[in-house]
Amino acid sequence: MHVTHLSLTDFRSYPGAEVALGPGVTAIVGRNGQGKTNLVEALGYVATLGSHRVASDAPLVRAGAERAVVRAAVDRSGRSTLVELEIVPGRANRARVNRAPVPRPREVLGALRTVLFAPEDLALVKGDPDGRRRFLDDLLVALAPRLAGTRADYDRVLRQRNALLKSAGANRAARRSAGELPTLDVWDSHLATVGAELLHARLHLVRRLAPHVAQAYRQVSDAQGEAVIGYRWSLDGEPPAEVPRREELAAALQAAMAGLRRQEVERGVSLVGPHRDDLVLTLGGLPAKGYASHGESWSYALALRLASWYLLRGDGPDGPQPPDPDTEPVLVLDDVFAELDAGRRSRLAELVSGAEQVLVTAAVDEDVPAELDGVRLLVRAGEVTVA
Repeated sequence: MHVTHLSLTDFRSYPGAEVALGPGVTAIVGRNGQGKTNLVEALGYVATLGSHRVASDAPLVRAGAERAVVRAAVDRSGRSTLVELEIVPGRANRARVNRAPVPRPREVLGALRTVLFAPEDLALVKGDPDGRRRFLDDLLVALAPRLAGTRADYDRVLRQRNALLKSAGANRAARRSAGELPTLDVWDSHLATVGAELLHARLHLVRRLAPHVAQAYRQVSDAQGEAVIGYRWSLDGEPPAEVPRREELAAALQAAMAGLRRQEVERGVSLVGPHRDDLVLTLGGLPAKGYASHGESWSYALALRLASWYLLRGDGPDGPQPPDPDTEPVLVLDDVFAELDAGRRSRLAELVSGAEQVLVTAAVDEDVPAELDGVRLLVRAGEVTVA
């Protein structure tokens, strides 16, 4: 899988841009503020329907414009697919595949898969749980695009349940009879059902991802200590070694909500469910957050992304498999090498140099490792030219 063409209209700083791409390595070089990261951000948006830099769509539309359009032509073994996304802040976005409209933008998920390394990835180790939850859920959707619907359903039910809890909490009589709210019982059931689906998928993902993270950390770091990932849920105790069935998880979630009913009504918020969980990162038996050095934290963040790439391209627990050109994700390295010491730069470059398509952004040519020699695109004031 590789992108052959990227077209932008009123996206970020670009009134318009047409960028030809190809397999192998492409380095996008330009000083900060010239627009190089905007190009790879647009590709990431096609792959995930989200930005790695901002939480909402509004900043993606060029100032003064009403909408932005991103088009990406994706090649799979000689078969080309054109994905078009129209981003309209405050309204529903629209999508087309090969010029034909699709009912929902999430129908395009899976047409392009990317793994993106960026300076923001350090927050996966040092930041709050919501970033790690998003990491897991984005990877789940890349592996199984149908889970985008599960994720959206969970968010919708959670918002509605929280609104009901807040309304009940503002009512003194409701607070006194917190155990007798039939409407809330219905939403408990909905949240438990869809939450169990998401939780079941996350638990399986962590089991599959764990050996890849340990391997990737050894590859990119010369530090001591084993990188181990686990899952912390909002239910009592630790998740069992074997992933429970969905029905068991739904029953456990519903029972936990019943036990916390009074506290939830008083606080006006749901206190149990996948939205309260966390991906646990340990290094040498200690929590990576707070104990790992800056270099170790960078290595851990890189290991999480590398592990995602290994998993998406179909590597098994015993090592790399021949990559499937139809499904191997595009690798995007956004201003990463400037943040790394010489050893980590060289090791990371060597590991990814054989990918079908690698896009590297850098402020200067010297930030692009020799192992990633290839096509050079120069970005200056929103103009993209071939070096």
